[in-house]
Amino acid sequence: MTRQIELEIGGMTCAACANRIEKKLNRLEGVTATVNYATEKARAVVPAGLTAADLIAVVEKTGYTAAEPQAEPAAAVPGADPLRTRLLVSVALSVPVVVLAMVPAWQFDYWQWLSLTLAAPVVVYGGWPFHRSAFVNLRHGAATMDTLVSIGTLAAFLWSLWALFLGDAGMPGMTHPFELRAGSAGDAIYLEAAAGVTTFLLAGRYAEARAKRRAGDALRSLLELGAKTVTLADGREIPVEQLQVDDVFQVRPGEKVATDGVVTDGSSALDQSLLTGESVPVEVAAGDPVTGGTVNAGGRLVVRATRVGADTQLAQMARLVEEAQDGKAAVQRLADRISGVFVPVVLVLAAGTLGYWLGTGGSSTAAFTAAVAVLIIACPCALGLATPTALLVGTGRGAQLGILIRGVVALESTRRVDTIVLDKTGTVTTGVMTLSAVVPEPGEDADEVLRLAGAVEAASEHPLGRAIARAAAAHGPLPAVSAFQATAGVGVRGRVEGAEVEIVRGAGDTAQTWVEVRVDGTVRGRLALADAVRPSSAAAVRALRGLGLEPVLVTGDAAAVAEAVAAEVGITEVIAGVLPAGKVDVVKQLQARGRSVAMVGDGVNDAAALAQADLGVAMGAGTDVAIEASDLTLMRGDLSAAVDAVRLARRTVTIIRGNLFWAFAYNVAALPLAAAGLLNPMIAGAAMALSSIFVVANSLRLRRFQPVAV
Repeated sequence: MTRQIELEIGGMTCAACANRIEKKLNRLEGVTATVNYATEKARAVVPAGLTAADLIAVVEKTGYTAAEPQAEPAAAVPGADPLRTRLLVSVALSVPVVVLAMVPAWQFDYWQWLSLTLAAPVVVYGGWPFHRSAFVNLRHGAATMDTLVSIGTLAAFLWSLWALFLGDAGMPGMTHPFELRAGSAGDAIYLEAAAGVTTFLLAGRYAEARAKRRAGDALRSLLELGAKTVTLADGREIPVEQLQVDDVFQVRPGEKVATDGVVTDGSSALDQSLLTGESVPVEVAAGDPVTGGTVNAGGRLVVRATRVGADTQLAQMARLVEEAQDGKAAVQRLADRISGVFVPVVLVLAAGTLGYWLGTGGSSTAAFTAAVAVLIIACPCALGLATPTALLVGTGRGAQLGILIRGVVALESTRRVDTIVLDKTGTVTTGVMTLSAVVPEPGEDADEVLRLAGAVEAASEHPLGRAIARAAAAHGPLPAVSAFQATAGVGVRGRVEGAEVEIVRGAGDTAQTWVEVRVDGTVRGRLALADAVRPSSAAAVRALRGLGLEPVLVTGDAAAVAEAVAAEVGITEVIAGVLPAGKVDVVKQLQARGRSVAMVGDGVNDAAALAQADLGVAMGAGTDVAIEASDLTLMRGDLSAAVDAVRLARRTVTIIRGNLFWAFAYNVAALPLAAAGLLNPMIAGAAMALSSIFVVANSLRLRRFQPVAV
């Protein structure tokens, strides 16, 4: 028997760190672990007998820290304030060093010694996080990005010390120009490179930390949606954590519903926009389910709790989003393997660069500069951030819009699917029978026909009867009925205001269900009932076609009903009369024809088909079984949400691929330039920091994703 353990990891500074921890955890027998550099978390499936303490011990032996997650989300970026202080000090001290090095006209007598005085604290104090991490990893026989930074900046600093104290660089009146490429003068100093690189990398790391924090804002806001306290029916106020199943609590106007439950008394409108992205409030009354985290916009409600804590829909949404953010695209897994061997390869490349320049007659200064530039510019951080930051932002934005994405595999599937199977009832239609027409006989009043029919049907439990009664009650109070009698498969009858009123099945257009209303044996009119098509379904079908998806309508209803609905929304391929178990066969048949199939459904009978499909999409208003079997869950009971889900998923994959392309392209282009002596180390440091910032900033564009207007 296995279980899942989650840990918060401290001390990671690059993707290579995450890869090392992941490898160490996966070496434990029976353990499958994923370490996410962007979220700074590890998630592991472990066999019975292994505990969180065992995993923490492994992480600590690797040179990092680990702890089980806190109950409450952190309020600030871990370590952001100390990093900010270190950055501000480094900026203040390094700017004069860089300016003096870049403007020979300002290089007064002994300017180099002032540069040393200012640069030394930057390299030691500002660069301490890099040096400390490099030392810790060295003790464990490993090399990370910090190893490259530490060696590069210390080499530049120590070279400068040698030139100042033992060479000619310390002489009064010494000047040298700033060059974008490797230097050649024997008295060159690289204090501006040592200080500038350190400051650039600190700035990049601080910007990265803040951007990663912004990337996770959507999930944090989701986790913080829930109420903190709840008022019980007897007036006592308790923390929401103490609420138990079957406890009865009240929700006053403006308050959040404390947990999932059922309304026992009262009626109101609930604002569910924070959970579903749907701006229109939903009316609820006694007997209706409510979801924790929604806001009571109207009257007072009394609710009986049905799910609490980790079982609530809000908690399940947060869990789905968190799990999705741990995934890795196929191309990201390749990037991880590259990052794992990247640092040792760069160290060898830097040594080779130094040897090549010296062996071909180049100056020692040029050889040293080129080798340091190779060390500085070869950061694999952008590769490690490419997928997790895009997933953080994409899944978080999806949660805000009521779209839950299970992971990167689901994202990749959206790019391949070309056919989308739509279950009719509850997906294309509302799933609720409604009155669609009242056709009175000549000389009869339509409102009176409906009033008499509604009076009799008010005593019925049949869905058709409830639809008639609901429509009639909307026009005013209904008279009482006596001598009510229901005949299965035929209809109902009763006495209303002294008349014998009978409602029986009638003939008519088979796309709708028709009933006759007879009063004292005389037909007074006919009523048509239908499962109404959702107002947005037709526009959503057009939008799906625009995304390259061919819609197929599947239903257990008769062909005439299905074709009428299909014609209304613009679907040409219809498969009717399908039994619940037959939906799986429909998906298999389409796949056998070479199609990549997405399935949208909401009921228990859709779960198997959702699992069989290449991409399963569950309507959130449906059952837990259907949601569990799906890859995407739509909290809005609207087909337009499926359009948004596919658009967002494809957009996220595009961002991930763009991130990885530019991260690879950066390293492929920059390393040869550095090795050829065409990059000053300080310029290399700035470029390396900007590559990581670019990847995170590119991912943050997903925060601006907007739902399609249908």
